[in-house]
Amino acid sequence: MSFIGRLSWFFQQQWGKYALAIILMATVNILGIIPPKMIGNVIDQIRIGGLSAETLRNNVLLLVGLAVLIYIMVYIWVTTLFGNSILLEKLLRGRLLQHLTRMSPSFFQRNSTGELMALATNDVLAVSQTAGYGVMTLVNTLVGTAVVLITMVSLISYKLMLAALIPMPFLALVISVLGKKTRKHFIAAQTAFGKMNDQALESISGMRVIRSYVQEEQDIAAFDQVTKDVMNKNRKVAAVNALFHPSIALIVGLSYAIGIGYGAYMVFHNQISLGQLISFNIYLGMLIWPMIAFGEFINILQRGNASVDRLTKGFQQQADVQDAEMTITVEVPGQITMDRLSFRYPGAVHDSLRDISLQLGRGQTLGIVGRTGSGKSTLLKQLLRQYPVEPNRLFISQVPVEQIGLSQVRGWIGYVPQEHLLLSKSIRDNIALGLPEASEEAVWKAIEMASFTKDIDHLPDGLETIVGENGVMLSGGQKQRVSIARALMTDPEILILDDSLSAVDARTESAILANLRRERLGKTTFIATHRLSAVVHADWILVLDEGTIVEEGTHEQLMLLGGWYKEQFDRQQMEASLNGV
Repeated sequence: MSFIGRLSWFFQQQWGKYALAIILMATVNILGIIPPKMIGNVIDQIRIGGLSAETLRNNVLLLVGLAVLIYIMVYIWVTTLFGNSILLEKLLRGRLLQHLTRMSPSFFQRNSTGELMALATNDVLAVSQTAGYGVMTLVNTLVGTAVVLITMVSLISYKLMLAALIPMPFLALVISVLGKKTRKHFIAAQTAFGKMNDQALESISGMRVIRSYVQEEQDIAAFDQVTKDVMNKNRKVAAVNALFHPSIALIVGLSYAIGIGYGAYMVFHNQISLGQLISFNIYLGMLIWPMIAFGEFINILQRGNASVDRLTKGFQQQADVQDAEMTITVEVPGQITMDRLSFRYPGAVHDSLRDISLQLGRGQTLGIVGRTGSGKSTLLKQLLRQYPVEPNRLFISQVPVEQIGLSQVRGWIGYVPQEHLLLSKSIRDNIALGLPEASEEAVWKAIEMASFTKDIDHLPDGLETIVGENGVMLSGGQKQRVSIARALMTDPEILILDDSLSAVDARTESAILANLRRERLGKTTFIATHRLSAVVHADWILVLDEGTIVEEGTHEQLMLLGGWYKEQFDRQQMEASLNGV
């Protein structure tokens, strides 16, 4: 089975525990045939008047002792088996999260957040249930059925057993048909669940926008439609599941009817005793649970197979950017060079960067400016190795970046993106994210460099203030400065600021830039911005337009050039002076 094959790594790790649970389950099934036989013997002894008080007492004590022994065995195999199930759930979630942390942005463009949440919740749970409850039902079905059938043949009558099992072939047909339908409807329900997650995430994260445009009712109606779809698809799953028990019960009921009718005929003709008939019917009753369990097993297996298929597809997706087979170690990032670098996003029609060439020495600052959509952020992402880079186009210390280990490149970089992601923790935890063991002094130094000291004094709990989900308790400028402080905590060799000063005032911006120039001597800095005053001090400035460099030079050289940079700088300076008035 594909389920066992894809989870063979887990079954090999836990084979000892599974073996113990299966042996105990088989033993319990074997011991379970003793009480019906004893009951039949007692009835036959009563019928012929041969039952003594001592015999009855011994039988009762034996049954009680047997019940206690079975109880202990069942407790051990239940805790062992379902302990494995919970362990598998934990391991799968850990592997999934580890896999997600290695994925590049294109993976998250192909897979929605809701779909990934469905994998981590419903699908992982369905797989763990199959590895626990599914194994239990399978073993009970195979061992329980085999033990009961062998007992019927050897101790009672093979003729009665064959007659009672006539309806059983229909059971296989019913289970096959219903199992296929369960798999189909379950996959559809899981897909709908993922879409519902996406809708919920969008509604919650965009609540402010929804309220500002008075779209609450429309959003509720849209979410209602999504939840109705989930409900309807799960109803179809439940409807198919509901057919398992009555179908199996009907077939087993027919077996019961045949067993009682034909068994009574055999007792009347002295082919079997009354006690044997009663024992046979108890054994036949013992077949009901294995038959129902087999239906449950097929149902759970179909769900588990569907979920393990979805998880496997997720695990099989690899990051677009991988380490080279033989990586080159670079001690410190020296000169950064781009040689006619071009880049196109996966699935895009046109290049986002074309023939970008630059050289930046260690310790220098590069400013990147241009219109919205000109390619500033895309250029910075080449250093982050989020997407594949053309071979031999981007060099660090004269070594092609694709030959340097990903962890080493990213370990050099402190990155402050346009969209600031803050955790729902304290300010201190957010700032010390990359260096949790940092001292209080180091945290305050980063806060001072980010010009955030005064803000801390006005917050209710200071550094221990909880910022809320994605920093909801902070203003835009405060979020930016917390993100800058977080990047500075690790004292990165390369600092990348991607339009990270847009929400702060000019005076705060000037203070932050002065701190960076003073504290980051000998360290490389990239600054992409719309506010040109942020790059006046840069050693070199690139002006991008539609992914190409249209102007470059120092601030003074670009002002003398009289192009877009000078025009934009003069306009911004005029706006600043007017706002000052």
